[in-house]
Amino acid sequence: MQKVNLHEKLAQFSTHWDPHVVADYNGNDIMVVKFAGEFPFHKHDDSDDFFLVLDGEVTLDREDGESIVMGPGELCVVPRGVVHRPRAVTEARVLLIEPQGLPNTGDANTASSKPRI
Repeated sequence: MQKVNLHEKLAQFSTHWDPHVVADYNGNDIMVVKFAGEFPFHKHDDSDDFFLVLDGEVTLDREDGESIVMGPGELCVVPRGVVHRPRAVTEARVLLIEPQGLPNTGDANTASSKPRI
């Protein structure tokens, strides 16, 4: 057992849209990431997408035009196969949970490397 301080982990990097693994859980990566601006629309065919806002405000847009706005302490699970885009007008800090090895863009050719910190 080991505790993880998410604020300390987030202080270790300044990049946006660059998830960093902070722990593993039952074959899943638990990651922290900073959002600013818009991420491209994408989907995950084989997995749901989990977002928990730690700080700031995040909007999740669906391709069909529907949007969900989340603040600190709020989470959303995007079902597999749903085309979506996270965005943040100002920097937001987010916790993500994804199966290990899953590309964050849904495409291994454009995915972040997800370094462990």
